Amino acid sequence: MTDPVETPKKLKKRKTPYISPSDLKTILHSKRANLYYLEYCRVLVNGGRVEYVTDTDRKSLYWNIPIANTTTLLLGNGTSITQAAMRELAKAGVMVGFSGGGGTPLFAGTDHQDQIDLTWLSPQSEYRPTNYLQAWVSFWFQEEGRLSAAKSFQTARLERVEKSWLSRSMQENGFCPDLAKFQEVLKTARQEIALAETVEALLMAEARLTKMLFALAARATHYGDFTRVKQGEGKDAANKFLDHGNYLAYGLGATAAWVLGLPFGLAILHGKTRRGGLVFDIADLIKDSVILPNAFISAQAGEEEQQFRGRCIRALIATEALDFMISQTEKTAMETAFSYGMGGKG
Repeated sequence: MTDPVETPKKLKKRKTPYISPSDLKTILHSKRANLYYLEYCRVLVNGGRVEYVTDTDRKSLYWNIPIANTTTLLLGNGTSITQAAMRELAKAGVMVGFSGGGGTPLFAGTDHQDQIDLTWLSPQSEYRPTNYLQAWVSFWFQEEGRLSAAKSFQTARLERVEKSWLSRSMQENGFCPDLAKFQEVLKTARQEIALAETVEALLMAEARLTKMLFALAARATHYGDFTRVKQGEGKDAANKFLDHGNYLAYGLGATAAWVLGLPFGLAILHGKTRRGGLVFDIADLIKDSVILPNAFISAQAGEEEQQFRGRCIRALIATEALDFMISQTEKTAMETAFSYGMGGKG
């Protein structure tokens, strides 16, 4: 999340013109510029604007949050938020999450039973697009339909990884994977995607791919031996950065699903009963291309979490990650529905 760079505004009473909720959605989510992580502050409505307040030296400093140009707000340690602020954020379609310090672990003020991996407070508006949901459910109840959609996601994921890992910006940051081995891994992954006959087989192929990408990234940055440890249990820098960065991807995934009106539970690869599974599916579209390499680059460079977070956000913006997630999900929904749902049976 970026740290705001605005100067404190003058504390004075002002008249603010009425802004209708529809006006706050004029900037498409895929084109919004801001993701915020806040800690040790209060989020409230002041003079019609959503602001956060910090207290220093007996002074309260007010900082504006441009909600109409914001996709995600992540609240860390020592934060509080008013009902009025949540109402305005919901009107503007901003995804809100609560987390520990530094952005991880992620949690929200809802059900915490059974170790939920991911919970976001989404803007509770039922007036979302209907065509994508109707297309999605037209194939979702068929095994063949879910498999086809999952293959579409995995193919797009590989294309994104290949483009990102071989880009000039990666080379300039010292990320230089073994080209021959990298191409071999991608070729094998594409073959396994094409040959997978069940969602379970595709999920196993995805796990093998991810393991190989971890190994390639570790070697590309001379990081040394690496073993992925999830659930915040990893003690080394790369594991910590992967956990941190993945939550950024999950926030964008939740935003993409909400924008298209797709319930988080309609997963195509992460299991029919996994809570929030579709968020994980959509986030996977960009995790390996953006978060994974930057986690190893930052870890090898000895960067702090704030530096890593800034690096990821710049990369997500530069690669138009949210725009890609929305467009790919939209494309998968309509094409798969045509083949297995509303347009035919495959």
